[in-house]
Amino acid sequence: MELKVVKIEKPEDMNFILGHSHFIKTVEDVHEALVNTVPGIKFGLAFCEASQQALVRYSGTDDALIELAKKNALNLSAGHSFIVFLGNAFPVNVLNTIKMVPEVTRIFCATANPTEVIIAETEQGRAILGVVDGIKTKGVETEEDIKVRKNFLRQIGYKF
Repeated sequence: MELKVVKIEKPEDMNFILGHSHFIKTVEDVHEALVNTVPGIKFGLAFCEASQQALVRYSGTDDALIELAKKNALNLSAGHSFIVFLGNAFPVNVLNTIKMVPEVTRIFCATANPTEVIIAETEQGRAILGVVDGIKTKGVETEEDIKVRKNFLRQIGYKF
């Protein structure tokens, strides 16, 4: 077995969701879940098939995001993993919906942070062991940091 690190290639502020599922039907069901949750959503979705043809299957509503998803899925090449790049939505808007798709078995991360994916490669194939989401923690928030955090959440409409 060999361990590899695969960096997710994306624009700095772009959000994405990396997950795992168990069936080729994932592509259509995640697509339907996204468009039914956020009307007009822009996204690109790619799924790494783990049997038969072992192709990257894809869908989406935005050509550039679809290409980004296909490129990253192929870089990962980890069986039954999927990646969704979001254009005009945030993971918080769609994460629970994606989790409820019957084929989805787990979510590895949902972030805009720089991300590295830890891959195990064997003679049979590849698997995602985990992710490095962002940077190392620098310390513990102060009272001022708490005020800034709470104000920010209210400014963007997620708390009232």
